[in-house]
Amino acid sequence: MSAKPTLGEGVSGSPPQVARPDLTPPTPTPPPPTPPPALPPPVVTRGETQASAPSDDAKGSPPRLAARGFSLFYGRHQALKSITLEIPDRSVTAIIGPSGCGKSTLLRSFNRMNDLIAGVRTEGVVEVSGRDVLGAIDVVDLRRRVGMVFQRPNPFPKSIFDNVAFGLRLIGVRSRTELEGRVETSLKRAALWDEVKDRLERGALQLSGGQQQRLCIARCLAVEPEVILMDEPASALDPTATARVEELILSLKSRYTIAIVTHNMQQAARISDHTAFMMMGELVEVDTTRRLFTSPAKKITEDYITGRFG
Repeated sequence: MSAKPTLGEGVSGSPPQVARPDLTPPTPTPPPPTPPPALPPPVVTRGETQASAPSDDAKGSPPRLAARGFSLFYGRHQALKSITLEIPDRSVTAIIGPSGCGKSTLLRSFNRMNDLIAGVRTEGVVEVSGRDVLGAIDVVDLRRRVGMVFQRPNPFPKSIFDNVAFGLRLIGVRSRTELEGRVETSLKRAALWDEVKDRLERGALQLSGGQQQRLCIARCLAVEPEVILMDEPASALDPTATARVEELILSLKSRYTIAIVTHNMQQAARISDHTAFMMMGELVEVDTTRRLFTSPAKKITEDYITGRFG
């Protein structure tokens, strides 16, 4: 009599088949994509004076200054070639580019200072607060509304008080009380009052270069302009005076629209909200200062701001 298979044996006596676990390794889950690195800020040597963003009131408002298809000729020489540019209200816009590219010519076009040069001819439109200023307009009133600060300080050979009051008297302010109040306010806005309040009757030419430049800014502010144009206002100043002027520019932009021509890339990065790059009379590129200095759209812009030419 044959033996019965014991528990756990197959009929043939072979060991039972046991299910084996699946040893195939699981497909690894790919890691999440690495986010792109954040853009670095513009290179700033004095970070404490870097420009802040425009105020909320300035965002979305129409441009205070604009050029549309604007060209300018000195005789047969074309200095500006169909420039189209908008400068936002209550912000700082830097205009950069190599010497002779038309930066100062464009700046002076906004208050028609080029009219003083013989043989100048223009085409296109230049607007201040939405009004074309190249046609029939009161140029004296335009230059009151659009003030100018030049490369080198140009105080008049008068007292500090009379320098600031000069424009006020031209527009008919005669009251001594009103003159004193507006002179004081302008000097305070120009961050000069504390330095000169006890010597207002002294000659302006006795001031240091940086003080003279701030005095010229105070003279401009006294007539309540809408716009301040600055043509390399710190190029003739030492680093300390330059820092004071830059701090002043930043403090003024909440009240005024400022356009500044500068050769100093670091200065443009420190104080401006927008930057326009010009080359050979043409506007190559304009953008926020952060984007233009970190990721310019044109290679020629990158070459200039990195010092490959210019």
